[in-house]
Amino acid sequence: MKKVIILTLLFLGFLVYLYCWKKTTQPFSIKPPSPLSQHQWDQIHSGTNHSCPVQTLTPPPPAANDTHLSPEEWQALREALRWLSPDRPVTSLDNTTDPRHCFYYVENLRDSYTVGDTLNVTLVAKDFSRKPKSYGGDFFQARLHSPKLKASTYGSVQDHCNGTYTVHFSLLWPGQARISLRLIHSSEAVQVLLRHREADPNKVSFRGYFEEGGRSETVVCNAQRSGSRCCCEYKDPATGEMWFCQKPAALPCHALVYHSAGTYQAKLTDLDKSLLDTKLIDIGISGIDPIIHILPLDKEHRQEQKCAPGLDTPVPAGFYFQDRWTSLVCSARSFSSAEQIVGCLKDKQLYMMGDSTLRQWFEYLQTTVPTLKLMNLHTSGQSGPLLAVDTGNNVVLRWRAHGLPIRTLKVPRVRLHYIANEIDGLAGDAYTVVAFNLWAHFTTFPLATFVRRVAIIREAVRSLLRRSPQTLVVIKSANTGYKDVYGSDWLSLQLDTVLRRMFQGLPVAFIDVWQMTSCHYTPDQIHPQPVVIKNEVDLFLSFVCPQ
Repeated sequence: MKKVIILTLLFLGFLVYLYCWKKTTQPFSIKPPSPLSQHQWDQIHSGTNHSCPVQTLTPPPPAANDTHLSPEEWQALREALRWLSPDRPVTSLDNTTDPRHCFYYVENLRDSYTVGDTLNVTLVAKDFSRKPKSYGGDFFQARLHSPKLKASTYGSVQDHCNGTYTVHFSLLWPGQARISLRLIHSSEAVQVLLRHREADPNKVSFRGYFEEGGRSETVVCNAQRSGSRCCCEYKDPATGEMWFCQKPAALPCHALVYHSAGTYQAKLTDLDKSLLDTKLIDIGISGIDPIIHILPLDKEHRQEQKCAPGLDTPVPAGFYFQDRWTSLVCSARSFSSAEQIVGCLKDKQLYMMGDSTLRQWFEYLQTTVPTLKLMNLHTSGQSGPLLAVDTGNNVVLRWRAHGLPIRTLKVPRVRLHYIANEIDGLAGDAYTVVAFNLWAHFTTFPLATFVRRVAIIREAVRSLLRRSPQTLVVIKSANTGYKDVYGSDWLSLQLDTVLRRMFQGLPVAFIDVWQMTSCHYTPDQIHPQPVVIKNEVDLFLSFVCPQ
């Protein structure tokens, strides 16, 4: 008996020795992180693995080819947007992902790492019965962060199709770091989002205000035909974009004067509501929460790439340290004073077009630079147009909302211009900067609606760059912050993927704020906090005035 005990102890001691030897002899990598390729980005962010033996969700093809895309490009987009779906019907919450039972652990955890190393984390999804899931498709977001250092970066999540995931982090600053993983939506909830996106386009309605001869009427409007009293049709002569309003009882169609947002009216079943319940959305995942110790490099690696159009976005695209974003895309600058900003914008005309998250850039510049004076155009602050000028430095700054559909207070319809028409009206030159974004007001519509709009804008951008290659065109990506059926982060990510892929290969600059917003410590809101906006604008100005 004693011999058995002695042999057992010796065997266990040998195993401990092997484990420690493996830990202490594993070499440190001092190489800076390598960016992922576009293919790797697509696989990680679409949640797909084409070898997975489970069904996948894909957006249905449009009823007619009205997307301005070739069949081949449309099919390529569908492939990029494939998302793993449950391999069985979802009839209750019992077998759906429960974030309270999911857990994670660090693979081959070491006592210390070096800047440039990669940290891999295994994440295991479980259902409400505490059983491991057998299929993937859950939508997680991940960040590595240090509250003390005000440092953070984005983590990519790889779906293994069997209920397990690998989260990849690049270690980018010296000091300590901790892991944060969140379940945004279960794979079952993603099904609900996709179904309602495609099958219920009127979940958000709009109002059209008709006025003529002292009479007025208000009716329901939208981007497609609906209702029994349809329709007054409004076709933009340049882009071909359509808008529909129910026919007023007494007034003619040409009497449409004003536009506003209407009602939120998604038709959710009880199960849909349960799957999208706020108690199951954006929930942190528990796990062994080690403090990661990161040692500095002997020699600091700096990004020497000039900020210029045409650059790819790596994963991660950068990191925060002491609340300042260091870009891994290009050699970005920090514009810490109004004088530096004015020096960059001198003699420039900036045209900003998009939604309220881009309006935050306009507001930041206008309030940060005292010499930029806001002109009172007697327009709505929600939809614009807005104008600020600095006559001493010959700077003109404009912002206006993109055209219909847009959720806004009551405004004159004629002030809602389509982005493509605005771009087609520009001559362009080395002093012209065009910045636009598009996503937040399209999350409630079928994918084909958004694809068609992006295709029309893409053709306008191509025409602008053909007649004026010196013009800088900047595209702001989507950011995180939406959390329901009207605007989930999953819906936003799908649209952002479309936008990136459709402009891939063109000489335009992308400002990736998706990663910047998802990894920062401030509350995750559709309108990021000022500290995030400053970093976004600094990166934008780095393309306007590259080092």
